[in-house]
Order: sequence, then structure tokens, then C-alpha cells
Amino acid sequence: MARTNQRNKIGGYSLIELLIVMSIIAILASIAVPSYRRHVIKAKEAVLKENLFQMRQAIDAYYADHGRYPGSLGELKDAHYLREIPVDPFTGENDSWTTVAPEAAALPDGGSTETPEGGVFNVCSGSELPGLDGTRYSELGCD
Repeated sequence: MARTNQRNKIGGYSLIELLIVMSIIAILASIAVPSYRRHVIKAKEAVLKENLFQMRQAIDAYYADHGRYPGSLGELKDAHYLREIPVDPFTGENDSWTTVAPEAAALPDGGSTETPEGGVFNVCSGSELPGLDGTRYSELGCD
């Protein structure tokens, strides 16, 4: 009889021990998943800001070289100011960008207004999702 008792104790973990370990893993996962998702969103926001910065730099360089704004983002790519039109990280597409046309500016002598040539003065995200700070991605730098 002593042999049988010894064999049963060596066998493995009890059901209670397994349940305790599984519940600890579940608690740790429920703490980690929201943090992971927030970090993924922060990374996408950083990519969006960098893409907007690079496209706005390309628009400014195009204007400095040609004296007018580009007619489209495709024109920036064709003129080799951008290798490719970047993908918006929140829409997942490269054709969802919203472009802003240049506004008329008053001439320095106080005369009539002059509208710059071209169709792309600024570029914004096509996503209407709110960011972590509450600002919509489509409003980043497009005030």
C-alpha cells in the first residue's frame, strides 16, 4: 500500500495548481494587451507624422524649385521629390490623403490678392479616427 501512495504523489500537478497558473496568466494578459494596443497606435501616429512631414518638405522643395505648387501628389512622385506616395497608416492606402489648395494671399503693396499656382499646398490624413490626444488624424497640421 505504501508503494501505491508514492506513485500517486509523483504523477504531476493537481487541477487546482493548473487553474491557479492559468488564472495568473489570464490576469497578466489582460494587463498587457491594452498597453500593447496603445503602443501600436503610438507607433502608427509617429509614422503618420513622419509621412506628413516628408510630404510637406517635398511640397516646399517643389515650390522652391518651380515657383508654383504641385498639381497633385503624383506630380511630386513623377518629379522625383518622393520615391513613392506613402501609405497612410490608419487607412492603409496611399490614395486616401486629403490635399489642401493654396489660399489667395494679399500682395505686399496692399493691392488685389494673388492665388498661387498649383493644387497642393498642404496634405492631411484621410482618416477621421480620433488620436490618443483626441485630435482627429485628418486635422494634424491642417488647421
